[in-house]
Amino acid sequence: MSQAIGAAVERLLNAAVVTIRPMAGGDLSSVNRVVLEGGRIVVAKRGAQVATEARMLGELAQRNVPAPAVLGVDGGVLLMSEVDAGSRLGGAAWDDLAAVLARLHGNDARRYGWEEDYAFGPVTIDNGWSEDWPAFWAERRLYCHLPHLPAMLRRQIEALGRRIGELLPARPPAALLHGDLWGGNVMVADERITGLIDPACYYGDREVDVAMLALFDAPPEQFFSALNLAEGWRERQSIYRLWPLLVHVRLFGGGYITSAEGALKAIGF
Repeated sequence: MSQAIGAAVERLLNAAVVTIRPMAGGDLSSVNRVVLEGGRIVVAKRGAQVATEARMLGELAQRNVPAPAVLGVDGGVLLMSEVDAGSRLGGAAWDDLAAVLARLHGNDARRYGWEEDYAFGPVTIDNGWSEDWPAFWAERRLYCHLPHLPAMLRRQIEALGRRIGELLPARPPAALLHGDLWGGNVMVADERITGLIDPACYYGDREVDVAMLALFDAPPEQFFSALNLAEGWRERQSIYRLWPLLVHVRLFGGGYITSAEGALKAIGF
């Protein structure tokens, strides 16, 4: 692995590598901190889909959203700038995150989905385009998990899918989503957002990013108020949380089944 990273650095940056060290995290891919001769530091990510991630990071940057700068992609290695991350998400950083999401979620698409599929490790993210948001959510974010779920949970998801058109808006504004927005992917320093990392972008209802963030973190009430979400957003949060919960069931085991069942109960299933 180190040889592949070193070769990519040489080709892309024409610089000698001093050290390569694994970074914290990286459950689904290899991420390393690379110190170059002269002291420059870059981040190297190696995997089958780094070229797609590079394009997603470019989309974030175009919307003036803080994100790692893409330095180049070569041989399955993505080189990025290091992002300052000296503190945790909290305090005034929540206000800054609300402002960042307002820029990210600018409505500039007519369909839901993305130009290519993506994945969380072995779990495929089907991003095929659709003009029907409830159908997109049912087919590409819920039904895709059915073959991997226990019978009772599978029947509940199927029942939810049959009524999804009653529970989700048919045509919410198609916002660019981060797609994997939780505290671990929000870099903070001095109560400012310095970077959103590890995107899994597609166009959809912006409430999806909010649901993911509130699943694993605890945003204060002023954060939600600043987003000015559509009426009924709280009721839809449990529907949108099912996607990351079912992904976690498949990636990390059945301990998340109880959480998925809790979300379904909150919806009325």
